[in-house]
Amino acid sequence: MSVHRIGGTVVVMEKFDPEQSLALIETYRCDCGQFVPTHFVRMLKLPPEVRARYDVSSMKHAVHAAAPCPIPIKEAMIAWWGPVISEYYAGTEGNGFCCINSADWLTHKGSVGRALIGEVRICGEDGERLPPRTEGGVFFAGTAPLSYHNAPEKAAEGTNQHGWTTLGDVGWEDEEGFLYLTDRKSFMIISGGVNIYPQEVENLLIGHPKVADAAVVGAPDEEMGERVVAVIQPVDWALAGEPLRAELMAYARANLSPIKSPRAIDFMAELPRYPTGKLYKRLIRDAYWGKQGSRIV
Repeated sequence: MSVHRIGGTVVVMEKFDPEQSLALIETYRCDCGQFVPTHFVRMLKLPPEVRARYDVSSMKHAVHAAAPCPIPIKEAMIAWWGPVISEYYAGTEGNGFCCINSADWLTHKGSVGRALIGEVRICGEDGERLPPRTEGGVFFAGTAPLSYHNAPEKAAEGTNQHGWTTLGDVGWEDEEGFLYLTDRKSFMIISGGVNIYPQEVENLLIGHPKVADAAVVGAPDEEMGERVVAVIQPVDWALAGEPLRAELMAYARANLSPIKSPRAIDFMAELPRYPTGKLYKRLIRDAYWGKQGSRIV
């Protein structure tokens, strides 16, 4: 709407298709676009000859948000499109806003940037601020209070004793004020008393050439409380089966500590994502906790 108001042209895809997106950029000489990391993953998994077929040199700003972007994926996008990739971290609640450009990201890989709105506060369970490079809840200070329609209790849950507010994310801040996200607290898996954040496991699995999409959740386990389960969307459904399961298990164990490696790998033809590309992880997790069915094999 803002681009229309200043006389610009907007190209809207009804559903994301990686090759079509490249064709549209070339056809309309798009110079700015907004993406989520899954879009980058799918474009990068196109065959090299397909990617080389399209001219994307018109792009001056490629903005992404909605989920943490795996470092290898962002490195590959910057190598392909140039230093035009920008990222922001915020929520519709409007309680804070961080952003980072390519130049800063290349010297602070994995960061979502420094705060432009509000002040980042990393807090422990007691609500008190933690020192740099210590993981904790991500809060913002100095902004408007949280407000949810007909849900004052939700706003209260996201506000600590100092009036600082959180969206429920976990992360840490370096000495320069750059924020690094770990994952959503609600996604955390507790296995044998150890806290495991799925994002690290997902970031590894999505880099495998036979994986189109990946989600990691906690499933019930009588001995450990929860076990790590990876749900994989293969690049070709014909690959779904024991050979790929064994290959991915070995890949994870070679790159992760034993406690973080998936205890099980299942397959879905397509992971449930919003049209925006954001993963609807609760649907997957609920399937393992008996709350609803899902096409997981």
